[in-house]
Amino acid sequence: MTELPVFWRDRTVFTEAFGDGLERMLTDHDGLGVFILVLANTTHEPALRERLWRALVARFVRHRHALRETLARGARPVDAEDDVAVFLRLALLGLEALPSTEWRATGPWQLQYNLLRALRPPRMADAVIDSLQRPFDPAGFHFDRPFLRKEILWEGELEGQSCRLLYNKFPFAPLHGLLLIEPKACRPQVLDRVAHGLVWRLCERAGEQLPGLGFGFNAYGAFASVNHQHFQSFVLEEGGIYPVEDARWSHNGGTEDYPVPCLRLDDEAAAWEAVETCYRDNHAFNLLYRPGRLYLLRRRFQGQHPLPEWSGGFAWSELAGSFTLFERAAFEGLEASDIMAALTALAP
Repeated sequence: MTELPVFWRDRTVFTEAFGDGLERMLTDHDGLGVFILVLANTTHEPALRERLWRALVARFVRHRHALRETLARGARPVDAEDDVAVFLRLALLGLEALPSTEWRATGPWQLQYNLLRALRPPRMADAVIDSLQRPFDPAGFHFDRPFLRKEILWEGELEGQSCRLLYNKFPFAPLHGLLLIEPKACRPQVLDRVAHGLVWRLCERAGEQLPGLGFGFNAYGAFASVNHQHFQSFVLEEGGIYPVEDARWSHNGGTEDYPVPCLRLDDEAAAWEAVETCYRDNHAFNLLYRPGRLYLLRRRFQGQHPLPEWSGGFAWSELAGSFTLFERAAFEGLEASDIMAALTALAP
């Protein structure tokens, strides 16, 4: 593999680079989309809140005043409709009422209260899907849009492949990003052998010094938000794991069965064979890449059964045992048995 970016060698360095990029984006760009992205990442990363909060408050006041004047003239805002809709909700709520992401555990499961993520547009979350493949739509939303250039944290080559790491606009994982491999190829959200192997080796190599590194992948039909090939990157705190990695589960050598079928694969070639089988048999799945292993979770296609009222959807993070909640009552009231029942209902 080609030389890794410096920030993939140490979590402290990664956090600093992550914050530098957000600060630079806020300084160099003035749109609502940038403000929302920086705000969402700041409320999700405690280390960044103190650094960026004052600038965000000043920008919020300025945007609110400008948008009020625009609407008072009967004019159309220049920002994207989705960004305007999110900002109007923020303006009504007020930044002082926007909490940082809160976490708690119930049994083996992780819960987070993430109010800002609740304001995002649903994209494909409401779609009913019964196939793992759909052609790429160049007219739809995708990650090679020119306006997303400013959201790039890093770009370069890995194993001869042109790659980009973008910020996640509405993060739910630590130091959350989007990894794109050959984004200009405009491939649909279908995994291929080359991309799988690159991410496996990247995770394995960088994980030697950055053990919290991992990547999630949502198959199309398993709550992938965009039909453009991408992986979701994260860097856990030292010693951190997702619940699916807990030693209690039978796929990790324990005695308890996980509520959805889960394979732990410790070999890159065997892991690819398992993924290929899912595509061949049209079985929906989510993936969690961690250094030296892959968790493959088979599940029902999205839209094939009703979601619990407290859920916005079940993607790779939820299948791995970490749940994003938008209502405080659900965050405070859900019990381990509720989570177990919801996951069990996803089993094919």
